Amino acid sequence: MSRPARLSVGVVSAGRVGAVLGAALTRAGHTVTAVSAVSRESLRRAEQLLPDAAVLPPDQVAAIADLVLLAIPDDALPGMVRGLAAAGALRPGQIVVHTCGAHGVEVLEPAVEQGALGLALHPVMTFTGRAEDLQRIVACSFGVTAADDDEVAWNVAEALVVEMGAEPVRVPAAARPLYHTALAHGANHLVTLVGECVDLLRDAGVATPQRLLAPLLSAALDNALRHGDRALTGPVARGDAGTVVRHVRVLAEQAPHMLPAYRALAMRTVGRATEAGLLRPDLAPDVTAAIEEETP
Repeated sequence: MSRPARLSVGVVSAGRVGAVLGAALTRAGHTVTAVSAVSRESLRRAEQLLPDAAVLPPDQVAAIADLVLLAIPDDALPGMVRGLAAAGALRPGQIVVHTCGAHGVEVLEPAVEQGALGLALHPVMTFTGRAEDLQRIVACSFGVTAADDDEVAWNVAEALVVEMGAEPVRVPAAARPLYHTALAHGANHLVTLVGECVDLLRDAGVATPQRLLAPLLSAALDNALRHGDRALTGPVARGDAGTVVRHVRVLAEQAPHMLPAYRALAMRTVGRATEAGLLRPDLAPDVTAAIEEETP
């Protein structure tokens, strides 16, 4: 794996991800020379995590950098790359990196046409934009993507990730949409699911629902990652159709907006629990009927 030379880095922009990765690259020995920041929060992050970097517009940030780090929302990335190329801010020999999970390197084609090396480095981690994120990076992986036939580019991508203290995982460009869907489905919807559980417990009169849930959900996540579908428990996996009926009815009465999600996840659990040999096939139809029970 080739080791990148010490690079001047330009960060566009100082959001939660950009500021932290800029700090991680600084820790690795590179120099963040400039950063773009507009909002009060991004200016604060730039001051705290990238104190030696000049705050400049994106085209000026890119023009003076050896490595341009584009840490911006997925939908904004194509326009930003086209704009930087049109402004003459990109040049041969630069490394242009984006951090979006859903895009591969095709979105960087305007930069590649200018002679830059295009890489996708997606940190598989949620960020707060604070200094503690630097420690979390050490325990996380990055989904890295480069041009399929350019092994040197793959090596550069992997070396940058290793320098930041993380683990690179190769993701072919064609697989990026499915890869990102899996991560978003797990992380984002997990937060939504936990939030809805907290709401239900609070409605049930539990004063500290987070304290009640923490050991249960932590164990469930750990077991799921260790044992897969064999970790499934609860009334669906056991075939307790009567309990599922009670769940459906109480949600219909007290939290009807949560019922569609409960039904969808319970139906997926029926399939997975059956395939794992946990739910007896003769009980599955009763559980399915309970999930689909008509409610007023």
